[in-house]
Amino acid sequence: MKSIPHVISWNLTKACNLLCSHCYLIADNIQQPDQADTNLSGATLSRDTHNFNQIQCGTASTANELDTDTALNVIDEIAELNPNIILILTGGEPLLRKDIFDLSSHAAQKGMMVLLGTNACLVNDGVARKLKDNGFSGIGISLDSIHPEVHDSIRGMKGSWEKAVEGMKACKRKGLEIQIQTTVFKKNYDEIPELVAFANDMGARVFNLFFLVCTGRGQDITDITSKQYEDALKQIYKLHNQYEGEMLVSAKCAPHYRRIAYEMNPESALVKYYSGGCPAGTNYCRITPEGNVTPCPYMDTSCGNLKEKSFAEIWNNSVILKELRESELKGRCGECEFESMCKGCRARAYVTTGDQMEEDSWCDYEPGKYGGKKLEFKEENTFGLDKKFELSWNEDAKKRLGKVPSFGKGMVIKRVEQYAREKGYSEITPDIMKEAKEKMAVDKKAMFPFMNLLKKRAAKNGKIEWETEALERVKNAPDFVRPGIYKLMEKRAKEKGYKVITSAFLSEIRDESMQFASRRMNKLGFDELDMEAFDTAKAKTKNKKKKEVIEDIKDFLAERNVKNTEIIEKFQKYLSIETDGLNTSKKK
Repeated sequence: MKSIPHVISWNLTKACNLLCSHCYLIADNIQQPDQADTNLSGATLSRDTHNFNQIQCGTASTANELDTDTALNVIDEIAELNPNIILILTGGEPLLRKDIFDLSSHAAQKGMMVLLGTNACLVNDGVARKLKDNGFSGIGISLDSIHPEVHDSIRGMKGSWEKAVEGMKACKRKGLEIQIQTTVFKKNYDEIPELVAFANDMGARVFNLFFLVCTGRGQDITDITSKQYEDALKQIYKLHNQYEGEMLVSAKCAPHYRRIAYEMNPESALVKYYSGGCPAGTNYCRITPEGNVTPCPYMDTSCGNLKEKSFAEIWNNSVILKELRESELKGRCGECEFESMCKGCRARAYVTTGDQMEEDSWCDYEPGKYGGKKLEFKEENTFGLDKKFELSWNEDAKKRLGKVPSFGKGMVIKRVEQYAREKGYSEITPDIMKEAKEKMAVDKKAMFPFMNLLKKRAAKNGKIEWETEALERVKNAPDFVRPGIYKLMEKRAKEKGYKVITSAFLSEIRDESMQFASRRMNKLGFDELDMEAFDTAKAKTKNKKKKEVIEDIKDFLAERNVKNTEIIEKFQKYLSIETDGLNTSKKK
C-alpha cells in the first residue's frame, strides 16, 4: 500500500529564546545572558530575566532557513499529497519567525490541521488571539515540571515556567485548545502523575509524555533506565484510563506503549483502534529549518532538500524512507511478536548503532513470552483507513468530516456508517454524526479496565451489576480508597439482597459507614472533627499498613481546597448523637 504522510513536524527556525538541555535541534539562543548559572547539560541559565522578558514575536533572523515564498510553496506541495494533514509548526521557537502567521493561514486554507509547538513564553492574550485567527487549531506547550525551579533548570532560563503557565492561561482565555508536552528525565520521573493532574487542572485537552532520544544537545544527558521506561509507560496507560473522557493522556516517541497496553488489557481501545509502531518515514516526517526532509525530528539523515526537489519527489522516492517502509527489522525487533504494533524506535536504533533498521536497545522485552508467533492486529486497526463512502453523506456532513485529520477520516466514516445502519438511516447528516460520536464515547467508557473487572467479578460472585452513575462516582474517589469501596459495596449488596449497585445504594452504605466510623471515634475519645485525630489514631495503631492509609488520607485532605460541607455536617451530627442511639438515627 502506498504511504502517504499524515503528520509533518516542521522546524521552522533554529532561533530560540530558551536554551534547553535536551534540544535535539541545538537551537540558537538569541540572547546572551548577563549572568549565568548552568542547566542540566552545562548550558547557561540566565539569572537576570530582563533580556528574556524583552524578546518579542517575529524577531529572529531566517538566514539559511527556507524563506517565506519557498515555505509557502512547500505547503502547496504537501497539500498535493494530502491536504488534510496535521502540520506541526515548531522550532526552536516558531513564534520568532516573522512569517509564522502567513504560513499558518496558508496551510489552514489548504485544509490542514495546523498546530504550534512552543515553549509559550511569548504567548499573551494578543498572541493567542492571533494564533486562533490565523488558522491554528491548537497549541502544544512544553512543561517539564510542576516545580518552577526544576523546569527553569531544564529550559535554561529563569522565569520560563511562569511564562509558560501564563501562556497556557492566555490560550484558554481566547478559546485556543492546549496540549501539554513533557519530556521525561530522571529529574522529573517521579512527577508524572502530578504533571498529568496539573495539565488537567489547566484545561489541557491532551497530555503527551515524550521519551528522550539522546541526540543534539541532549546526547550527553543520561536517560532513564529501560525499566523506568517500561514503568513510565505503565503509569501513562493507567493515567490514560483515569482521565478518559476528560483529557487524552498519551506517550510519544515510545512505540512500546501499545505493547504495554496489550499486556495490561488485551481488549484496550489503544490496542484495537489506535496506530502503533514507530511512524518515522511511513506516515510521519520532519522538515528542518534548512529544508531537509528527515524521517523524524531525532534523525538527521536527509532524504532530500526542498530547495532542490519537491516534497512529493522526496517522500515517494527517498531510499532512506523506502527502507523504513519495506525492509525487515533486525535483532530483537525483527523477532518480536509485537513487531506489527511496535517496530521499536527507529531513531534510537540509528543513534546507537548507525543502522535505522537495527533493534531498539532501550526496550527490555525479550521475544518469546507469547509463544514467538508474531501477533497481528490489523483487523480492527483503523488508523489511516482509506476514505471510502458506502452510504450517502450530505454536504454539511462532508464539510464537518473535513475537520477530521486525514489519518482519522476512514475510521470516522466506518463508525458513523455502522451506527447509521444500526438505526436504519440512509443518509449521513451532521446530527447523525453527533449521535454516533456520543455512542462511541459511551462504548469507550465501557472499555475501562475497572469496568471489565467488575463485570467479571459480578459474573463470578452472584451477578451483582453496577449502575453507570455509581461506577462514575467510585471512579472519582481517591486511589487508596477505590478498591475498598468496590469490595465493601459488593459485600453489602449481597448481605442486603441487592443485585444492582445504584448511586442511591452508594449513599446508603456511605451513611452507614459514617455512622460506624463515628461510633469508633467516640470510643477512642474524639467528639469533634479535627486533623489531630489522625495523628492520635496513627499513634494508637500498631498495624503498619493502617498507618500508611492514615497518612494517605491526611495527605489527600491537606490537598483539598474545597470543603464538602454536606459530609462534614453529617459527621458532626453523628458524633453528637449518643453511641447507643446511632443504630437507629438514620432509619426511616
